[in-house]
Amino acid sequence: MNILMMSNTYLPFVGGIERSIHMFTARLRRAGHRVVIVVPDSPDAPEEETDVIRMPAIQRFNGSDFSMELPIPGLLEAKLKDFRPDLVHSHHPYLIGDTALRVASRFEVPVVFTFHSFFEHYTHYVPGDSPLLKRFVVALSTGYANLCDQVIAPSESVRDEIIHRGVLRPITVVPTGIDVTVFKTGDRDRFRSGEAIPRDAFVIGIISRIAPEKNIDFLANAVSEYLSRDARAHFLLVGQGPSVDDVKQIFEGRGVLARLHTLGTLQNKDLIDAYHALDLFVYSSLSETQGIVLVEAMAAGVPVVALDAPGVREVVRDRVTGRLLPDENMELFVNAIAEFARMPQPDKEGFSHRACDAVVQFTEEVTAAKLIDVYQVALKASSLQRQTEDSPWHEAKRWFSKEWELISNMAHATGAAVNPD
Repeated sequence: MNILMMSNTYLPFVGGIERSIHMFTARLRRAGHRVVIVVPDSPDAPEEETDVIRMPAIQRFNGSDFSMELPIPGLLEAKLKDFRPDLVHSHHPYLIGDTALRVASRFEVPVVFTFHSFFEHYTHYVPGDSPLLKRFVVALSTGYANLCDQVIAPSESVRDEIIHRGVLRPITVVPTGIDVTVFKTGDRDRFRSGEAIPRDAFVIGIISRIAPEKNIDFLANAVSEYLSRDARAHFLLVGQGPSVDDVKQIFEGRGVLARLHTLGTLQNKDLIDAYHALDLFVYSSLSETQGIVLVEAMAAGVPVVALDAPGVREVVRDRVTGRLLPDENMELFVNAIAEFARMPQPDKEGFSHRACDAVVQFTEEVTAAKLIDVYQVALKASSLQRQTEDSPWHEAKRWFSKEWELISNMAHATGAAVNPD
C-alpha cells in the first residue's frame, strides 16, 4: 500500500500523536508499505528525513509549542509528484485534516481518521477560549469523523464517548503500541547517581508533556505535599511544556524544591533509565485517550497511581498494577503514594510483575496488525464505491462536493456552539 499520513504535529515535537505516527510508520515500512508523512515545517526538523513533506507553517502559534500550517493551494499536490496514495490517514480534524479530505477526494481513496484527542481540552492555546469555543470544537471533530471512511479510537473509553457524541462511521479500537522489550531493562543506579538521588530514596515521577491539559497543577500539589511529609522522597519531572515553572513554584512554596528534578525531554537509553529509576509513576490527566507513558512505565515494572479517566482505565487496574483513584481528591492521592512508599518489598515486586504482564496487549506487533486490518477494510469498501468515470467534469464535481461537506461541517459546528440546546 501507498499510505499518506497527515498531521498538524510531528517530530521533533514529542507527544502521543507524534509517537503514534512514528511507531506505526516504522512498522508499516517494515511490512513493505510505503508511507509519506505530511506535516507543518519546524525549525528543529532534521535535515534528512525519509518521505516526510514539510509544509510552510506559522511557528509557536499563540506562544504555544505548536505550528499552524499555511494553506497554500496546489503546493502539496506539487510536492507529492509521482506518489499516488491508496489511502489517506488523517490525525487531526482541522487544518491539515481538511487538506487530507481534499487529497483523498482528488485521488478517490478512503480516509482513515484517528480520534487522538478530546480537542476541547486544548482550546486554551487559542485566543478567545470559552465554553462556546469548546462546543464548537466538539461538534467540528465529530462532524469531521463522519466525513471519513473509518475511525480509529485509541481506547474503548474514547470509542464509547465519540459514539455518544454522534460519530456514525465504523470505529475500531487501535491503541498505539510500544516495543515492550526495550523497556524491560534499564540502569536504575546510573540514573539516580547522575541526579544525585540516594539509592534508597523513594522516587516518584511523571514522563509527560508538562501542560495545563495534563492537570499538572493538581499533580504538583499532591506530590509536593507528599514530599513535605517524607524526607526521603524525590520527584522526577520528565518532559517539556508551559507548566514547568508553575510546578517549580508549587514545590518551592512547600519547601521541597531541592528534591524536584526537572529533566526536560529524554530519549532512548536516558528515557528508559528514567523509568527504571522510579519506584512509582504518578498521573493525574483527565484528558487522555490512551496514555502511552502509562504503558511504558508498566513495561519497565513501575506501578502507577492515576486518576480514573478515559484512556487510563484501560491501562491501569486498581490494586493490580497500581491505584486508579475515583476522583480528584488531593488527600486520597497523597495517601495512595504513601501506601506504596511503606509497602513491603514482596508486595512491591508483585505489583511490578503484574504491571509487566499487563502490557502484552500493547505491543507494536499487535497494534500494527490491527491498523493494517482497518486499512484493508477501508480499501475494500472504497473499491466497491469508486466511480469508473474519469473526466475533468467528474473531478470538478468531486471537488465541489468535498468543499461543500467541509463548509457544511463548519456551519453545523458553529450552530452547535451558539445554540447548544
